[in-house]
Amino acid sequence: MANEPLSPRLREALRDGLVIPAHPLALNASRRLDERRQRALTRYYVESGAGGVAVGVHTTQFAIRKPGIDLLEPVLRLAAEEVERMNPDRPVLLVAGICGETEQALREAELARKLGYHLGLLSPGGLGHLSEEALLERAERVAEVIPLFGFYLQPAVGGRELSFDFWRAFAEIPGVEAIKIAPFDRYRTVDVVRAVCHSSRRDEVALYTGNDDNILADLLTPFRFHIGGKIVEKRIVGGLLGQWAVWTRKAVELLEQVKRVRNQNAIPPELLALGSRLTDANAALFDAAHRFRGCIPGIHEVLRRQGLLEGRWCLDPEEELSPGQMEEIDRVCRAYPDLADDAFVRQNLRRWLEV
Repeated sequence: MANEPLSPRLREALRDGLVIPAHPLALNASRRLDERRQRALTRYYVESGAGGVAVGVHTTQFAIRKPGIDLLEPVLRLAAEEVERMNPDRPVLLVAGICGETEQALREAELARKLGYHLGLLSPGGLGHLSEEALLERAERVAEVIPLFGFYLQPAVGGRELSFDFWRAFAEIPGVEAIKIAPFDRYRTVDVVRAVCHSSRRDEVALYTGNDDNILADLLTPFRFHIGGKIVEKRIVGGLLGQWAVWTRKAVELLEQVKRVRNQNAIPPELLALGSRLTDANAALFDAAHRFRGCIPGIHEVLRRQGLLEGRWCLDPEEELSPGQMEEIDRVCRAYPDLADDAFVRQNLRRWLEV
């Protein structure tokens, strides 16, 4: 299946900056797909104003690909069907997570394209044995099938360090439309931005934060580098985030606020203070104290409290909240009610859950 480029309208929206939640997996108590609530989640994200959804990614649980589970195609299809059915009056990007070595990645890219997805988020997870050259060759082949959203995955959840030269070469691949920067590391974040600025496609590749621990700083920072005798500036324009899988309506309002002020000489102090509160909340939800072991159950717990999920079940019965994590989630929910969109969810939940 040949690569179909993004439409001008979708590309413009991507480069302007979007809220793209990483879509969770809704399971019932038997740890089987809860189709009703899976659809409800997609409805929630679209009606919250999100500019896209990322499905089949880490937050959706990589285990959906395992033989005997086989949920990759169903969850990709459900999200695509809901977006099409809702027919929002604005672009909504469908981003499919793509994993594995080249042949698996090509199969997943072809599936995503067949189901109407616009971009493939190409994960480097589990590929520590491959050289950077081999990763680039893999990306080039997948980009022939579907436009790419690059992904710098943090080492704590299966990623690896990748060099400046890798990211500069990656940005040169014609099918690359965006890069999600998620090393949870300021040095590595700057590496990616600087590499893209050194590439000939720096004006064509949109940068998105995946650094859930530093969302506001990423979105507000003008990155500037001396290149070829002039100053080149690049911004991280939006986010593709697990943190934005919860409280999504507030995330949309936050990005709108960032867009209003990001070209001003002074950033309002209250916005910077909001950034620290969001990082504190993320530490609880993502279980930073235990190297992110409880990050998916943490997301599920917030959605459970809102009624979007029935429980916080994961495919792996051992994947649960860490000791003390529930108390931390209680604390940040009490401390930062302004980050939550509970009233918005209450107002619409019954309708979203309709079959």
